[in-house]
Amino acid sequence: MTEYGRGSGSQPWHPDDPLYGDQGYSGQQQHPQQSQQPQYGHGQQQYGWDPSQGGQQQGGQQQYGQQGGGTYGGGQGDYYGAPDGYQQQPQQPQHPQHQQPHGQQGHQQPQPPQQQAHQAQQPQHQGYQPQQEWSEPDEEKISLFDDLPPATGRPGERDGEPAAEDEDEDDEPREERSRGRAGRGKGKKPKKNKRRSGTACLVVAVVLLGAVGGGGYLAYDYWQTHFGAAPDYEGQGSGEVRVEIPKGASLTVMGQALEKAGVVKSVGAFTNAAAKKSIQPGTYTLRKEMSGAAAVEMMTNAANFLTIAEGRRAVQVYAAIDEKLGLPAGTTKDVATKQAKSLGLPEWANTDPKIKDPLEGFLFPSQYSAGKGTKPETILKQMVARANENYAKQDLEGKARELGLKSPLQLITVASLVNAEGMTHDDFRKMARVIYNRLKPTNTETNGKLEFDSTYNYVKNQSKLDLSPKQLRALDNPYNTYFYKGLPPGPIGNPGEQALKAAMDPEQGDWYYFVSINEKTTFTKNLQEHQKLVDEFNKSRKPQ
Repeated sequence: MTEYGRGSGSQPWHPDDPLYGDQGYSGQQQHPQQSQQPQYGHGQQQYGWDPSQGGQQQGGQQQYGQQGGGTYGGGQGDYYGAPDGYQQQPQQPQHPQHQQPHGQQGHQQPQPPQQQAHQAQQPQHQGYQPQQEWSEPDEEKISLFDDLPPATGRPGERDGEPAAEDEDEDDEPREERSRGRAGRGKGKKPKKNKRRSGTACLVVAVVLLGAVGGGGYLAYDYWQTHFGAAPDYEGQGSGEVRVEIPKGASLTVMGQALEKAGVVKSVGAFTNAAAKKSIQPGTYTLRKEMSGAAAVEMMTNAANFLTIAEGRRAVQVYAAIDEKLGLPAGTTKDVATKQAKSLGLPEWANTDPKIKDPLEGFLFPSQYSAGKGTKPETILKQMVARANENYAKQDLEGKARELGLKSPLQLITVASLVNAEGMTHDDFRKMARVIYNRLKPTNTETNGKLEFDSTYNYVKNQSKLDLSPKQLRALDNPYNTYFYKGLPPGPIGNPGEQALKAAMDPEQGDWYYFVSINEKTTFTKNLQEHQKLVDEFNKSRKPQ
């Protein structure tokens, strides 16, 4: 029985046969019946293969499933060599050594006309295969234009339709396609969906655009930061905002504080306007959204500020505010007396009913805004707020207990005494030690009394030096430390930062006395040494 596509009686080649895998029919003896037919052997288009048949048709010069054959690109011809998808080869001389064994060549039966017609009508997708393998592009080298339609169609393509090979590949068994590429030693690579390369192009383009945009922004930001004009508001601003400028702050730190408070738009706007200007630390009342130049003008115009020196008494501060604001004398003192509880004092500020002024010790020495139209209570609130801020940075309660004091208010009271009696900051820590030594129950030098002239002067609201012992000891007042033992009920002034630090960290020593002569303070341990210094002081004051 003759099978479609196979010669009768032939057997499949065995792999041990020396001719197994021969590359087609080149050099084979042709059957007389085939001399008038075109050759479709090695390197030529294979067609007419029925996937259900595993054999070979020799009579029609067709070969199916040979391991070394030209199926799917095993041949050497040009893929685009023939316009109809195949190429007719000239007859080649035959050699005896290339004849088919087992009589396969001589046992071909002539094909019936119906069979020949059936072969001629085979669909193109089962027919003409390219002579030369069309290599898939490497995945790493896919063109950026793979998604575009080809300018010239491949054989078998018409009107934009896919080639016959593309239509048929899914119908062909995987193992046959893989074996057809045996010449390269491996199976056919999976066909890559080239549309993904378009997506890759889009991603690359987006990344490149993002990189260019980001780089442009960085370049712009660098230019603006180093060479461009700093962002700035226009005009004098509006509203009111209080800004604290710490001691020793640079212009940049000042600008950062102003920017954070919403006064200026940028640090650069302030620093550019403040170049070569002297701006003092302190509390400034400014406006929102001011230009850098307007902010600098307000901060450097002396007419807009009130400066309070450290150690000043509350009554001195009140008088300075009245004078600055052009108010009648006593106006600010009346406000302080009436509104003391609403100015922001801490709970421990007014614990003793004998306190002369509850604001004493809380009008922190600094520079404050006091321009035209400013109200006294506004300045007082600024001062109390500044004192609270400074005191909050210290462990007042812990230090008070450590030093044997009853409350943070007593610690501030010690600082006010140090500030009043010390001549310089270098004296403050020794002065604090004298106070703590005299407060000791074991004190036999002054018997628990401080005996500071400054407390007597505070009661009298004066600053005199020539005070007789009799006069000092005669005044019965809780603040007079010549009359009463221990600390006065409250501070006798508004101490500065250095005096407070000295009160919290006194220098070690056993001094009980001190005398200041010619801006120099000398500390002594007993009354005899102290009296010598007093005599020297009195002698220096007598006219020569």
